[in-house]
Amino acid sequence: MASAIIHIAVAKEVNKNLKMNEKQIFLGAIAPDISKQIGESKVKSHFITNKDNSLPNLELFLKKYQDKLDNPFIMGYYIHLFTDYLWEKYFIEEIVNKNTLKLLSGDYITCSDKEISKIIYDDYTNINISLIDKYNLDLSLFYEEVEIPKVNFKEIPLGKLQIIVDKMGIIVENSKKGYSYIFDLDNINNFIRLSTSIISDDIKMRLD
Repeated sequence: MASAIIHIAVAKEVNKNLKMNEKQIFLGAIAPDISKQIGESKVKSHFITNKDNSLPNLELFLKKYQDKLDNPFIMGYYIHLFTDYLWEKYFIEEIVNKNTLKLLSGDYITCSDKEISKIIYDDYTNINISLIDKYNLDLSLFYEEVEIPKVNFKEIPLGKLQIIVDKMGIIVENSKKGYSYIFDLDNINNFIRLSTSIISDDIKMRLD
């Protein structure tokens, strides 16, 4: 799945046209990942229905919540799921294939699932600051008491959103510039740009 900062960057770029409440959009854009923080499977939070892959079922989400896309939290949640869909289907598969990892050098290494996860999340940390600066992200949300969205949403415990908000504050504080092993920053920026375009076009069609 894409990193939290990538999710927020895409959400901000999409929201340039929507002009919804930015903090609630950002909250929605990180909310699905609360499942990991509370020890639950992401199957429910990410609307995953195919046991053979981890692609979010966007149509299932829309069947339940399309009429609520005018709510910024729900919109941010949808942007998160759509971003993860694009990341898993078109981006990360060029880097990770089962237990083989492609490095920036062009070399391939074989790792366990645990080792791959560590390398990926270390790389996320290394590129966070560059993305925060490039997209001028206002991350003040992650140092405040969360405003619980006033929506009827069953897939995650809204009352526990402070957990993921506090975790994001720690992630931002721990971010640093460093050597990246697998993610090329230009490629990440291209992913954000293309995702913004695809998601914006989809949302425009649904809201028109």
